[in-house]
Amino acid sequence: MACFLVPTTEAIVTTVIKKAADKKGSDNIFIKKMGWLNTMLWGGSALLAFEHVWHGEVTPWFPFLTAASNVADAQEMLHEMFTSGVAMAVLVTLAWVVMVLVAQAVSRKKEPKTAKAKA
Repeated sequence: MACFLVPTTEAIVTTVIKKAADKKGSDNIFIKKMGWLNTMLWGGSALLAFEHVWHGEVTPWFPFLTAASNVADAQEMLHEMFTSGVAMAVLVTLAWVVMVLVAQAVSRKKEPKTAKAKA
């Protein structure tokens, strides 16, 4: 119903963090690779939103989410957001962390030995 709102909210927050960090010039590897996370979150959220529009769960008129029209459906919608939505956002974030760590490990293996000796 509205599970896509959780990763969308995370995407908004991480986009703001990335833009602020880029202005400061952060050297943190996770900040540098946050663009990957943003792409994953925005893309997944867009696909989920499209799927919900396709099934008529999101409409172009108020209240936009069909489940928000009555209390019983709203409770079910909130439950779905707190279970499925949070689980999806956490899973995407964990996948990104693994991707960054693997990329970091691969880039360290590719460094020439002379660069390691200087460090």
